[in-house]
Amino acid sequence: MDSSTAQIGPGAADALQASIGSATRALLGLRRPDGHWVFELEADCTIPAEYVLLRHYLGEPVDAVLEAKIANYLRRVQGAHGGWPLVHEGDFDMSASVKAYFALKMIGDSVDAPHMVRAREAILARGGGINSNVFTRFMLAMFGVTTWKSVPVLPVEIMLLPLWFPIHIAKISYWARTTMVPLLVLAALKPRARNPKGVGVDELFLQDPRSIGMTAKAPHQSWGWFTLFRGLDIVLRAFEPLFPKKLRRRAIDKAVAFVEERLNGEDGIGAIFPPMVNAVMMYDALGFPPSHPPRAITRRALDLLLVVRDHEAYCQPCVSPVWDTALATHAVLEAGSDEALQSARQALDWLVPRQELNVKGDWAVKRPDVRPGGWAFQYNNAYYPDLDDTAVVVMAMDRARREGGDGKYDAAIDRGREWIEGLQSRDGGFAAFDADNLEYYLNNIPFSDHGALLDPPTEDVTARCVSMLAQLGQTVQDSPAVAAGVDYLRRTQLAEGSWYGRWGLNYIYGTWSVLCALNAARIPHSDPVMRKAANWLISIQNSDGGWGEDAASYRLDYKGYQRAPTTPSQTAWALLGLMAAGEVGNPAVARGVEYLIGTQTEKGLWDEQRYTATGFPRVFYLRYHGYSKFFPLWALARYRNLKSTNSRVVGVGM
Repeated sequence: MDSSTAQIGPGAADALQASIGSATRALLGLRRPDGHWVFELEADCTIPAEYVLLRHYLGEPVDAVLEAKIANYLRRVQGAHGGWPLVHEGDFDMSASVKAYFALKMIGDSVDAPHMVRAREAILARGGGINSNVFTRFMLAMFGVTTWKSVPVLPVEIMLLPLWFPIHIAKISYWARTTMVPLLVLAALKPRARNPKGVGVDELFLQDPRSIGMTAKAPHQSWGWFTLFRGLDIVLRAFEPLFPKKLRRRAIDKAVAFVEERLNGEDGIGAIFPPMVNAVMMYDALGFPPSHPPRAITRRALDLLLVVRDHEAYCQPCVSPVWDTALATHAVLEAGSDEALQSARQALDWLVPRQELNVKGDWAVKRPDVRPGGWAFQYNNAYYPDLDDTAVVVMAMDRARREGGDGKYDAAIDRGREWIEGLQSRDGGFAAFDADNLEYYLNNIPFSDHGALLDPPTEDVTARCVSMLAQLGQTVQDSPAVAAGVDYLRRTQLAEGSWYGRWGLNYIYGTWSVLCALNAARIPHSDPVMRKAANWLISIQNSDGGWGEDAASYRLDYKGYQRAPTTPSQTAWALLGLMAAGEVGNPAVARGVEYLIGTQTEKGLWDEQRYTATGFPRVFYLRYHGYSKFFPLWALARYRNLKSTNSRVVGVGM
């Protein structure tokens, strides 16, 4: 044991190995019978609230037992401020609070119950339901609480516009595209919820809710663009009733065809909750009965997202088996026992047939000559594989190939690499699902008050793709893709040394991702870009030895990292980032390792209540229940492995 190992206390090496062994056994014990991992994926209260409201919208028979469990969940996650937050212990959010209150009232909670009074007072004190976002306003309009004047005009005729037109569904992100297309049909038909109980929430407004007009300009929107689009909305609102009926019918038919081409079986359109809900309501509005196969299978897909326990239930926004399996595989490959390596190969064998090799998804609109070759996040989502999952899977397969020495994953690795290279954007970066989704003006349309209509390149996804290409042997000198990617990462480093994290919270996640990529691309650890990043990570370490960051760091008026209580996953990211930067011997790393060992539970895992992942910044956050199970193991095993080598250099992409 050298001096830097001794910094984590007496018996450190034995304690470290015991911690790794316990965590490995625990993680292996959570595999599914066929060898893959999938953990719960929890969002905020809006998803279970919307699930309840959908059932009443459709007039489905009341499932009192299930609704009671969802009500228990909604009451538990209510904030101390009286409303509902987007993250654990987060600030009040208007739309989440309106939906949760509405769902609880629909379930049967008395408006005079203390928790309902507190919620109502909190909502009214902040201006009332008029301050809800666009998605909530559409829901309120369909329940008749507000009118259709309160939502933007979304003419379904958008489906017929040519690709060169400034507004086109191919120019928005996959999640917005799949959500909007069935919503276009709903906006055209303007259906009314069945709502057998006749429940409304007029009491959440300071004015007659039926008098409410359009939303105000969102903080991220520019006055010029917003004024232009608001004027267009006024014109469309006046002329929409005059649109030819045959044209509208053709547009609706095209929207339905779009949905049905992407229904995706019991995994649902887009394999995410919002488009599934809209698709079910679309079929209902078009007069299709519950037994109509596309409607029935999509409705079944929503039920498969439920997590039901003895006393509580909630609905997930989607499931994450490919992501969980790929990341857990990296952790057990790092752990390195014979059983762990065997489980990693079984998991990778499960992943192989889930590579999409045939369907040219929506990404092909801008990259028609690229062959498919990616993996999706969910069990099935052929039209929407993503680059982040694909890069992580390919790196895991390459690591297993190095361990096993055979070529069973060669073909999958080659196709994954080819697909990712083909989706590099022109600025050198990589986005999650598309290439060159850079039509930023669209975030100014009234519908985009959430500011998440696009899927532009981001630092974390770019880092993952650079890591993959570099791990496969490409360098800045011989690979234009790696050179452009590294240049993108150099340009996007912030003044204090960090990088933005789009899909993980936030600058800790982004900085970890980029440091891994730069190390894999053989950027010297002495390079100023790496030194500044490592120093920044060390400077934000919490006094307990760990790291934590709050969702408030996504604020539009960014003023620096927002410190938060330590979490195991964010601590692991910081440690992995520092070790990638050559800091394995730094006392800060030893303190972080000591924190993880000291907070490990008797089951070999870690507790983590805080949300550390991101769906849409400032709008929608995620709690991956698997993150606290595999990231700490990964970091501890990496620390052990580097301490036992002379080079102390991380030799893989992440």
